Amino acid sequence: MKKSIKTFLKHPTKDNSNRSANPAVIRASTILFNTMQELYQHEKKIKKHQKISHYSYGRYGSSTTIELENILKELEQAFHVFLTGTGFGGVALAIMSLCRPGDEILVSDNVYGPTKEISEKLLREFDINAIFYNPDSFQDLENKVSKNTKMILVENPGSNTFEFQDLSKIVKLAKKKKIYTFLDNTWGTPLYLKPLTIGFDMSFSSATKYFSGHSDAMGGSLAVNKKVFKQIMFFYRLSGYRMSADEAYLIIRGLRTLDTRLDQHYQNTKKVINFLKKQKKISEILYPYKPSTKNYKLWKKYYSGATGLLSIVIKSKKKSSVIKFVNSLELFGIGYSWGGFESLAILQELRSKNKDEYLKGRKYFRFSKDEHIVRLHIGLEEPQDLINDLRSSLRYIK
Repeated sequence: MKKSIKTFLKHPTKDNSNRSANPAVIRASTILFNTMQELYQHEKKIKKHQKISHYSYGRYGSSTTIELENILKELEQAFHVFLTGTGFGGVALAIMSLCRPGDEILVSDNVYGPTKEISEKLLREFDINAIFYNPDSFQDLENKVSKNTKMILVENPGSNTFEFQDLSKIVKLAKKKKIYTFLDNTWGTPLYLKPLTIGFDMSFSSATKYFSGHSDAMGGSLAVNKKVFKQIMFFYRLSGYRMSADEAYLIIRGLRTLDTRLDQHYQNTKKVINFLKKQKKISEILYPYKPSTKNYKLWKKYYSGATGLLSIVIKSKKKSSVIKFVNSLELFGIGYSWGGFESLAILQELRSKNKDEYLKGRKYFRFSKDEHIVRLHIGLEEPQDLINDLRSSLRYIK
């Protein structure tokens, strides 16, 4: 019987051995076989990408991680899904598997801070040149392609400033020039956008965020097509970039309610935005909510839904008053990450010149010295309570 994706998420796997509705947590380093012939045969199955219920060694994963791989493979419509111990591990896995000395990688200027840092600092030590392009200009990306370009790394939308890019154009350019393509799809998740189906080679999600949904697990998911599978599998098996069985179990638990949670995040976000857009102290809301804008049109072109992460631009000559606004919020926690059940707020220091900061000055994003960006994650609380909290705290902005 053909099932909708919502039904699939509720019934992806059962542990028939102990009649549990959820898979068992299998922690193992050594995997036992009855004979050498069985071991050899199993290794062959793995190399041929045949269906397996366990790996031959714990460094590659366990029965529990295979369950999660299979769920995400269906959700992403992927050839294979690699699981990593943290979200950022999935980004590093893609780059380190495919890029070599002398290569260039084109990176969207609005990427996640650590992605920018590895691109600017670490890759340079391996003679891999990272070139940043303007996410609002396809022409800028096209102009920066060279004979050495190996990969285009896209984050859509940027998780702080929320620029949307024309993804089909990027894929068409990359295919013409034989360049690998990577899309960070953490904001939209494969529930609302399946990057591999529009031609991307790799679709990445930080499983720490919406996949988990409970702020208690860490992991990354790198879904790939057949073209890049062998190269990434080679590095994956050697690197130890694996996810633990315990984290996989928690993420499977979170995926059961992914559709329900994302819908509620979006409904709450729309109500909060209706309040925010009337506030004079907020000069701009960075989120696809205005039908007349380029970002809205590109969101509508590719996505079937939206989630709960946005930024607001606050105009104030006193940064201290913006900090006081954030500090005074009672229902919005102050902390990194997002995608859990709770609302969060954090001031984005996009102008920081401190070399140890993740968020360095953006090259292409323009805002005045009196404008400050606060990123909000709208959680699953009663939206009117969140609105009342924001209203109370906005009074501190001078």
